[in-house]
Amino acid sequence: MVFPMVILKLVEWILYQLLANSCYRAAKKMRSYGFFFSKNPSLKSSSSLQQQQPPMYPSVTKCDLENRGFDSLVCDMNGVLLRSQSFFPYFMLVAFEGGSIFRAFLLLLSCPVLWVLDYEMKLRVMIFISFCGLKKKNMESVSRAVLPKFYLENLNAQAYDVLASAGSRVVFTSVPRVMVEGFLKEYLRVEGVVGTELHAVGDYFTGLISGSVLLQKHRALNDYFGDTKPEIGLGTSSPHDHLFLSLCKEAYVVNKEDVNKSSSIMPRNKYPKPLVFHDGRLAFLPTPLATLCMFMWLPLGILLAIFRLFVGILLPYKISIFLATWSGVVIRLKGQCPPSSTLHPRKGVLFVCTHRTLLDPVFLSTSLAKSLTAVTYSLSKMSEIIAPIRTVRLTRDRNRDGETMQRLLSEGDLVVCPEGTTCREPYLLRFSSLFAELADEIVPVAMNTRVSMFYGTTASGLKCLDPIFFLMNPSPSYYIHILEKMPRELTCAGGKSSHEVANYIQRQLGDALGFECTAFTRRDKYLMLAGNEGIVPDSTKRKKP
Repeated sequence: MVFPMVILKLVEWILYQLLANSCYRAAKKMRSYGFFFSKNPSLKSSSSLQQQQPPMYPSVTKCDLENRGFDSLVCDMNGVLLRSQSFFPYFMLVAFEGGSIFRAFLLLLSCPVLWVLDYEMKLRVMIFISFCGLKKKNMESVSRAVLPKFYLENLNAQAYDVLASAGSRVVFTSVPRVMVEGFLKEYLRVEGVVGTELHAVGDYFTGLISGSVLLQKHRALNDYFGDTKPEIGLGTSSPHDHLFLSLCKEAYVVNKEDVNKSSSIMPRNKYPKPLVFHDGRLAFLPTPLATLCMFMWLPLGILLAIFRLFVGILLPYKISIFLATWSGVVIRLKGQCPPSSTLHPRKGVLFVCTHRTLLDPVFLSTSLAKSLTAVTYSLSKMSEIIAPIRTVRLTRDRNRDGETMQRLLSEGDLVVCPEGTTCREPYLLRFSSLFAELADEIVPVAMNTRVSMFYGTTASGLKCLDPIFFLMNPSPSYYIHILEKMPRELTCAGGKSSHEVANYIQRQLGDALGFECTAFTRRDKYLMLAGNEGIVPDSTKRKKP
């Protein structure tokens, strides 16, 4: 019975709002644009007078931050805490990362309709397209692992300084609460988050608003505080926020002039909480224009990824490097492969690499033009099949893995990524010390990647598609810096413990890349992003009856 009611409400909404109300607003917009381009001086003078009117409330930069520890503050999300007033990119992230590419394409197609709608109807349309039929657990994953990165990159430093100075922080917003609550409480330490509530049936959202009413900030403030007035209110310069701000003892607005200043951009080193882990495929903020470019690039990107993949698998090293570079792949190699050891001529060199994508050993092998063997954890079967180099899966049993790596070193050069998992941000995870116990010929390799459209790693998605997504970028780049071979006195053979060797190499690679070393592990990453320990079960092992 629920689904037919949803369809009936949607049809009623389209007939009344979209056809009647929206056409009228579109006509008003076109008329206003016609006046804007008019040469009538009286019209120009009236518009200039409106622009010269003094603002009703002072700028957020005028707020005194001293002795605010006992004050309560209320504000909005878009246009205040975030520098951009547009919430389309965040709905697109929900649609693409939490839903599917088809849902994202439908949201993009709705842009012409959204342009003629008012604020409330625009929000309702995006909510319906993004959330109708979406699983709650998918939204929780997007809220926890995807959205915080884009919120932090768009955070208004001036508004955050005021927020951080207050003792009690509450956010009222018209966007769905599930989209912002996790970020606000985890990163900004906001105590209360009041937003539009969504209707759900079981484990799925219907795309409708609970109670059929968008949250109105002034009413929500009265319900939350009662007769008490909060000390500070932050809003936009839009007239829609004036009633909301009038209920506060002090009110400040975020002006467009302040947002355009460089001082409003939050630098990474001043993030309220370091961003070490995040998930999702999109490496850019999906504004309407950027999303349109992505969909236009997608067919060519898929063909280009397949071409690059087959070039790397089938052709010799020199030819594959030439064709990869010709197709847009950028490879920067610094340093050179060390000479073979005279002390252990029958033992290979152990290359210890930072871990950016599954293609790290492949790019290292191609750049050095020599065959290498890579050891991996939880590699998908598809990735093993298409790998152009030999890969051997480890078991996470320390003794067995040590024996396997010793055997492989006796057969030739070996590549190991002791972080155990990939990290996208400028951080290095804790290095496992097992590799330091196995070899005296250790060569650290600092690796980093740059992408503009898609990330080639995932914690909760299909890992077999990771190489495809990386190679779908217009011009993916790999930076490979081969450092000097470790001196014998700094290895276990020289009396150092395996933990000392692992920590030293981690710091050395961090300095080479300008990355910060952390104590986070693979388990920490997957528990935060995917809610599991990130172990892919081995399908070759059959359960005993």
